[in-house]
Amino acid sequence: MTATSIAGRRAAEELTAQRGSYEAALSLGMSRREGVGLVGRDAAGLALVPGLDQTRTVGLVTLPGAFVGVLLAGASPLQAGAVQVLVLVALLLVQVLAVSVTVELISAGLLPIGTEPLPE
Repeated sequence: MTATSIAGRRAAEELTAQRGSYEAALSLGMSRREGVGLVGRDAAGLALVPGLDQTRTVGLVTLPGAFVGVLLAGASPLQAGAVQVLVLVALLLVQVLAVSVTVELISAGLLPIGTEPLPE
């Protein structure tokens, strides 16, 4: 949820701040989707930073729940580590998909970003 809300908020802010760039992209013949993608690409990347930071600190700062749970269930540390890596990769994948869908919905005009609609 954090990545999705950051992506939506940052994309809306970027589209408002760079409205001229968006309109210039439209005047050059780009579609609405391409124009929003051009302006909102950085917002999507920034939305993934909290998840990446959290992934970097797992095991160093906190003991991950999946790792401890698998160890308590009787598995080896290697198996527990493999399960934890799988969980972390799955979480990052879901965040990437959620951010991509959010930016696509904004590009398609299906997700409102403010009071004033973007020109087509």
